[in-house]
Amino acid sequence: MSAFRLVGMGWYVVVCIVLGVLGGVWLDKLVGIPPAFTLLGLFLGLITAFYGVYRMVVTTIRGDNTDGGDSK
Repeated sequence: MSAFRLVGMGWYVVVCIVLGVLGGVWLDKLVGIPPAFTLLGLFLGLITAFYGVYRMVVTTIRGDNTDGGDSK
């Protein structure tokens, strides 16, 4: 597993969580119930991030890379 793939996974996690929280904060301000949508956004961002990283790791382990490179 290359360092670039690991960095990409890290950024994927960060983006999923930040977008979930920001979307939740926006909805909280729109609706007026402060912590509800922020927590929901955080939870959904975490679920999305970990599922995506799981899929990336499984793909890497199986060697189903579509980049044409060697999987070793």
